[in-house]
Amino acid sequence: MSTVIIEDEKPAARKLQRMLANHPEMELVATLHSVEEAVEYFSQNEHPHLVFSDIVLGDGLSFDIFEKVATKSFIVYTTAFDQYTLKAFKLNSIDYLLKPIDAEELDKAIEKFKSFVPAQNDSVLDLKQLIKKEDPKLSRVLVKIGYNLKIISVDEISCFYSENKIVYLQTAERNYPTDFTLDELDKVLDDRCFFRVNRQFIINVKCIKNIHTSPYYKVELQFQPDEEITVSRDRVKDFKDWLAN
Repeated sequence: MSTVIIEDEKPAARKLQRMLANHPEMELVATLHSVEEAVEYFSQNEHPHLVFSDIVLGDGLSFDIFEKVATKSFIVYTTAFDQYTLKAFKLNSIDYLLKPIDAEELDKAIEKFKSFVPAQNDSVLDLKQLIKKEDPKLSRVLVKIGYNLKIISVDEISCFYSENKIVYLQTAERNYPTDFTLDELDKVLDDRCFFRVNRQFIINVKCIKNIHTSPYYKVELQFQPDEEITVSRDRVKDFKDWLAN
């Protein structure tokens, strides 16, 4: 299965090449270093089955490549930051890897890619088929704390909420500001676990402590003992269906 790397940092490109060498079924056909070089390559060559692409390149964002050149290649984006994650989901992405790339996470991304390609047929599936089969869902959030970054699994998050035009996430430890909007999160969170109860809150089913039904539906969450969250009237039926499933 043909593979292309797009990475402007040569040490990072070499590291990824070495890691891919552990997967002999993945044939590396090109390593590209810029938006310009990648656009030229994709315009003149057969597109690979899989692309590993850094997001921030020396001459722009790799999103620019795939907005200029239509491709059916599957893409795994690599990035040191996740402020671009939502856009990555919208542009052919089946996964994203945070740098420095972990070998186990890379293995999972490759296995995920293989699950979309029938063993008897090496041709790439149409993106629409991919979307029908599995929508990529947000599994972790990167938050900034001073000069440090912290990775938070969505399983640790009891809710996302909006306050003074900033969206926060709540964990057992504390709340953290994010760069998301609730509308964006509503599209990329796993709807089996998260539900938008009103304009201000998206809650995690695993963190529901109690539900009051009279006179209004109100939810008590773990980690937020002093606040009951009201379910909007127009969301009550969907909320009950969500709980039942």
